[in-house]
Amino acid sequence: MARVLVVEDDQFVRSALIRHLTEAAHTVRSVGTALEALREVAHVGFDVVILDLGLPDLDGGEALKMLRGITDVPVIIATARDDEAEIVRLLNDGADDYLTKPFSVEHLSARMTAVLRRSRAAAAGADAPSRVIRVGGLSIDPLRRQAELDGVTLDLTRREFDLLAFLAGRPGVVVPRKELLAEVWQQSYGDDQTIDVHLSWLRRKLGETAARPRYLHTLRGVGVKLEPPR
Repeated sequence: MARVLVVEDDQFVRSALIRHLTEAAHTVRSVGTALEALREVAHVGFDVVILDLGLPDLDGGEALKMLRGITDVPVIIATARDDEAEIVRLLNDGADDYLTKPFSVEHLSARMTAVLRRSRAAAAGADAPSRVIRVGGLSIDPLRRQAELDGVTLDLTRREFDLLAFLAGRPGVVVPRKELLAEVWQQSYGDDQTIDVHLSWLRRKLGETAARPRYLHTLRGVGVKLEPPR
């Protein structure tokens, strides 16, 4: 079971989350402000944080950035906001998942399970020998989460790295967008715009464009593949 911090200022929602998570045998602490959340995370070890964005003292997006400055604990955003651009920004700022209210407790449980599974798998493999993936001039170390292009370190966001590493692990294979959403974003459904935005950012850092690709190739209506330049 997990140690969960619920950051939610709505008392009704907060009580419902605490009740459900406790019934599921999780250990739950809760706070109603961003500053309280930062204090809790700094002094208590949590397995996952459920973070609302509409907090009274500080916007949850800013709280997320501050959390990422002191911990890598998985964070699930739980909010009524559903703006696509904001979702993409928050995921790039370090959120591990995003739930739009209203959501069922079963949906939350499924997302928590997926996030915790990835987190624990990463922790279990932290001491394993590193297997570096090489594709052309690309060198990707999944365990150290480092990527280089022609010997130069790439400054990638978490999701950009995940996308690059997943495609590099299947060089020359066309990966359907649905599979990318399932494996990289851990979502069974979603908007293709999310993938397109991350591909665009990743291409820029690889020094290429969609019109003049080197590593990343999009096959319209099929999927995406990564292969060395010819």
